[in-house]
Amino acid sequence: MAFFKKEKAVIELILKHLDMVEDCVKASLNAEEFYLQDDISQAKIHARSSRSLESEADLIRHDIRDKLYSGAYLPLLREDIYKLVESIDRVANAAEACCDFFLNQRPAVPKEMKSHFLAVARESLGIIVSLKLAVLCYFKGDCKIETVRDHTREIGFQESRVDKHEWDLTKEIFISEMDFAHKLHLKLCLDSIVEVSDRAEDAGDQLELATLKSMV
Repeated sequence: MAFFKKEKAVIELILKHLDMVEDCVKASLNAEEFYLQDDISQAKIHARSSRSLESEADLIRHDIRDKLYSGAYLPLLREDIYKLVESIDRVANAAEACCDFFLNQRPAVPKEMKSHFLAVARESLGIIVSLKLAVLCYFKGDCKIETVRDHTREIGFQESRVDKHEWDLTKEIFISEMDFAHKLHLKLCLDSIVEVSDRAEDAGDQLELATLKSMV
């Protein structure tokens, strides 16, 4: 009975962590949207929120680690569960870093490219919705294994769409008339945006591994 109580406590913490990560990513996206609309004061408000939420998510991750060390879950799954939590946490880290790039480095995005940067940001950071669905499906235990895998596949599809946006926007940046230093700065900005969906895809892969092991 104590064993199952520990598992339940871990799941509750993981779902709380997941909510914090989602809120962090959404706050970061809000900051980037306001930045691209030239509303720096609102962008700063959401950036501070993103940083605060990322810190809270870290604290919960530490609690999850302590619970796992205390004996929750079978040894076969314990490491994979924590690796999954870490991979989800890296999504929040990437979102916060992306937000910081905009507010600290203040990239000068040309007017004609703002809608394209906004589109890739919404696609990349919006991947948190698919990731959350997949993780909820796995931990709540009310989905078939194949349904969890459907959600993880959707994460991969969305990351591929981000890659297409990235390719198109990279080309647009480098064929423009801007000086080379400006082009490189915008490419670094774009890299920080797509890093979020890259980390989400990693989390989806880790979830799929945990799902497969739970079938053994």
